[in-house]
Amino acid sequence: MLSLRVAGSALLPVLALTVPLVLSAAACGEESIPASAPVVVPEAGGPASVTKPCVPPPRATKATVTLARALGDQVFALPVEVVAGPSRRFYVVEQKGAIRVVDAAGSGVSTALDISPKIIAGGEAGLLGLAFDRAFSDNGFVYVYFTAQVTPLPGVVFQSVIARFHSSDGGLTFDAASEKRLLVVDQPFANHNGGKIAVGPDGLLYIALGDGGSGGDPMGNGQNKNTLLGKILRIDPKGEPYAIPPSNPFATGGGRPEIFAYGLRNTWKFSFDTLTGDIWAGDVGQGRYEEVDRIVLGGNYGWNTREGLHCFEDTTCAAEGFVDPVVEYDHSEGASITGGYVYRGSKVPALVGRYVYGDFVSGRIWAVTKAANGTFRSELLAETNLKISSFAQDADGEVYVMDYATGKLQQFVAGPEPQADADVGFGTKLTETGCLDPAHASQPPLGMIGYVVNSPLWSDGATKDRWVYVPANAKIGVRSDGDFDLPRGSVAVKTFSRGGKKIETRLFARYEDDSWAGYSYEWNDEQSDAVLLRAGKTKDLGSGAMWTFPSRAECATCHTSVAGFTLGLEVRQLDRSDPSDDRKSQLDKFASRLELPVTPGLLSPLSAADSPLATVEERARGYLHANCSSCHREGSGAGAATLDLRIDRAFRETKTCNVLPQGGSLGIGGARLVVPGDPARSILLARMRTLDPTTRMPPIATHLVDDVGAAAVEAWVRSLPLTCP
Repeated sequence: MLSLRVAGSALLPVLALTVPLVLSAAACGEESIPASAPVVVPEAGGPASVTKPCVPPPRATKATVTLARALGDQVFALPVEVVAGPSRRFYVVEQKGAIRVVDAAGSGVSTALDISPKIIAGGEAGLLGLAFDRAFSDNGFVYVYFTAQVTPLPGVVFQSVIARFHSSDGGLTFDAASEKRLLVVDQPFANHNGGKIAVGPDGLLYIALGDGGSGGDPMGNGQNKNTLLGKILRIDPKGEPYAIPPSNPFATGGGRPEIFAYGLRNTWKFSFDTLTGDIWAGDVGQGRYEEVDRIVLGGNYGWNTREGLHCFEDTTCAAEGFVDPVVEYDHSEGASITGGYVYRGSKVPALVGRYVYGDFVSGRIWAVTKAANGTFRSELLAETNLKISSFAQDADGEVYVMDYATGKLQQFVAGPEPQADADVGFGTKLTETGCLDPAHASQPPLGMIGYVVNSPLWSDGATKDRWVYVPANAKIGVRSDGDFDLPRGSVAVKTFSRGGKKIETRLFARYEDDSWAGYSYEWNDEQSDAVLLRAGKTKDLGSGAMWTFPSRAECATCHTSVAGFTLGLEVRQLDRSDPSDDRKSQLDKFASRLELPVTPGLLSPLSAADSPLATVEERARGYLHANCSSCHREGSGAGAATLDLRIDRAFRETKTCNVLPQGGSLGIGGARLVVPGDPARSILLARMRTLDPTTRMPPIATHLVDDVGAAAVEAWVRSLPLTCP
């Protein structure tokens, strides 16, 4: 499970479903197939036969909440914010420049505002925020945050704009011609734009701005009180163009008077508790920790001296003067926090008074609980396949969650009673699942389809055995891009071996509610069975070799909805000769299980990085497609969405040529994502060759550089024409 993720990408960007929110412990995971499949003991001399083969563990539920469809299951395009507005309407902010308005039943979707021609969108930029003036019913004022292109200025890629618009029809439409810009901030890099704006109980406008971008806050904006970047601001929008609230910490000097709080990396959503007025925020971390903060007037939250509760770069660092996070989590649990709301509704009594938040990458949702001694802890409410770009709260205090991938909004409602922990029941041992026969571990059990791929993902040189189980009478769909769409009940199985010894087997399953889950099994020394891991771990294999078993949350980093969830099960990977009979196509093995026939050669097969018959470009682009494009493609969101490494994209469409890196330069002068003819300045290649876990790509479960893959990419970069197309 490899992935390319720009370190600390904030937002944005799988299936948004009406499905119980569930808990499991940790290794790639989600929801439940019946666990009653009896396994027949294998006979000597051949693969096992099972009556109901390959049943993954059931998923546990430890919280009495579920998700129900909202807004009539309406679909929106790349939604990044949802605001409850006048007349109990919902306003959905679409990243590319439109604000859609819809009633609670989901009827009458219309466009309140479309400013797409004047904004720059993509990655973390676009139309990002919306807030209604507290006196909206009298003055018709709304506030909007967007990123706008500017006349080229040295060191400025675009500007963050806070503008006021007017509505004369009670909020059905906002007059685009009424735009009045209140605040304009130059952005030195394309990422870390914050974007949340909200009117507080005091009637003042609060604005979240990221640290200006790149990686590690190279300009030191978080701790610089003379810049607005890396801050939450508070202004009075009734001024000209705005006024400074006199209680702001630097209203009379010592820093920018607009600052309310500082030392923040990239606050992706904050909100006010509707009962207490407390401000809760999610601040996206760099490469290790995500944090929940209670924002207080004048608070310094430590970035970039600290990341969460930890020193960022130095071994030791000062802790005095910083406001500690309420809670934090590391990147085995998720990789990009999305702040939520304090629940004040009535549909889920167990959540009342608790702050609910999630993670964009892993899809996990938590609630913060305050103990009697005043300390806080997080309880995992759910593991979902959602790309959580935003939460929302209506006038009744009910909480909703938006999925960036499908564009659907769902609501929290009361759910079933908690179930037992799946990790102490069926499926604790690999032999219980029927997905593999340890006596014949390199062969698929009867009824399962074994396969190999054209361009394998790098896994520290491990060999892999792969097969997939598809339920009887079920058919595999094929998407237009060639990705297989496995039916419900399917399980993909992959075993990793080094030196002839099995290390790990991973199951990746689609459940009956359409959610996906992954599980990691560690093989015992006797090689007789493997045990389900509750969490990720790193194991010393001896002779200096290390192996990382990814957590269940980490699996979601690369098994993305936009990539079709499974990796490797696509026409370009499978179109090759059958290893058992080179006179046949491997696709023939799948023919009877496909909804529609697939002709060999329909899509150009991928080439391996060391293929002697492929061109320089085919080797490199095949490698990047297999190892990187599950994250780095349009629709995946965050920093990853600024480049597109799919094989069917022309070089100019990859958005890499001489593009500034968002995740930092790694100390390379004149660094760009790809510099044609100059591998030394190409960050794409440098990230493949570094072993620094905060900057390495892929960032999960590898400890060695893939020299063959890196050489293929280097040769391709060197061969590129010196002028960008």
